[in-house]
Amino acid sequence: MSALAIAADLGGSHITCAVLREREILSCRSIEITNEPLSGVLKRLEAEIQTLFVSAQVTSENCLGLAIGFCGIVDPDNDTVIATNGKFPGAEGFDFRGWARRALGLRLRLENDARLALLGEHSHGAARNYSDVVMITLGTGIGGVAMLNGKLLRSRNGRAGVIGGHLPVVINGRRCTCGNLGCAEAEASTWSLPAICQEWPGFAESSLARVTPLDFQNLFVTADSGDPVARQVLDHCLQVWSTLTVALIHAYGPQVVVFGGQVLRRAPQILPRIREHVERYAWIPKGSVTIVDAELSSNAALYGALPLLSEPGEK
Repeated sequence: MSALAIAADLGGSHITCAVLREREILSCRSIEITNEPLSGVLKRLEAEIQTLFVSAQVTSENCLGLAIGFCGIVDPDNDTVIATNGKFPGAEGFDFRGWARRALGLRLRLENDARLALLGEHSHGAARNYSDVVMITLGTGIGGVAMLNGKLLRSRNGRAGVIGGHLPVVINGRRCTCGNLGCAEAEASTWSLPAICQEWPGFAESSLARVTPLDFQNLFVTADSGDPVARQVLDHCLQVWSTLTVALIHAYGPQVVVFGGQVLRRAPQILPRIREHVERYAWIPKGSVTIVDAELSSNAALYGALPLLSEPGEK
């Protein structure tokens, strides 16, 4: 029988968990969460995984383990969380390995959620034929991660190759949750979009003033209807994403940039603009950079479970 793995993707607003066998998701469950402490989140996750065991007819004994993608800065060598930027109180320094053994009888690997998504796209998705990859995820926040020579870029402090969304793209721009000014995430992510719209000149007279919620789905729809403020805000966000792409290309020299996240439902409107900007402004003296949409959509981090659990030299 092929190897089985349990995967869990802990995002800012939801948890998705699944049982996988190679490219096949045998069973999958997703729950919404709020600003809960880690203890409550793990209790709910434990219950969901127990349900998965039953529905997929597997046990902890025939699984390689549990791989968790966490929306924060992670130390994957010790399977601990270093920083959460205000998410999941109680996560920093928590003994995830001990919890997984006690609660589920599973060995555990912990990784940043965007890194885990990149592993998934590299093993089964849009990055599978490349060794040097940048992945940008546009969602509640903005993730920016890198892989060089077929290996995730990692550092002792956990930050290298993982906080691309916190590169500054606007001098003296908006204050970010990380404390910096003008981060890509502060200038063009789902969490920052309502404030960006509300502070935009002419917002009160715009159709956006009557839109709830102020998310990217509604921003695109309102821009498509011809609303000038919506078009201006959308153009600003496209410029931010394009500028960030060039910055990450210059930083890591990838063969391919893979875009994922919920905002990429509008990939036909987003990616051509980014490709045009990269062609005009990126310094690529040798070769070229391919810019593509992720193939695994919101399941990318789940597909990263088996590669993470199979890494050589890991406990």
